[in-house]
Amino acid sequence: MGDCIFCKLANGEIPTEMVYEDDFVAAFKDLNPQAPVHILVVPKKHYNNILDVENGDDIIAKIYSAINVIAKKENIDKSGFRVITNCGEDAGQTVMHMHFHIIAGRKLGDKIV
Repeated sequence: MGDCIFCKLANGEIPTEMVYEDDFVAAFKDLNPQAPVHILVVPKKHYNNILDVENGDDIIAKIYSAINVIAKKENIDKSGFRVITNCGEDAGQTVMHMHFHIIAGRKLGDKIV
């Protein structure tokens, strides 16, 4: 997707502060953080949302592996964190590139977000 902002960020076309990067996944700080730690984890390949992931595609495993590394690097692995992905406009997805929010750094409470 030539005009996708997350594609451009993940692939280095737009500078950002990378928290994690490998051949398949990029992670960077959210520009509008909802908590002291708010990191977006995105695949470098464009998927609109999780419904675009086909059987046999291991991108979700790669993303969760990256989240594991990031949680340890950011020292939130012991205190706890939340991982959220929105799928579609009614769920609150505003950028149509599959992404996962890592949210931490304060007590998040019982509510969903």
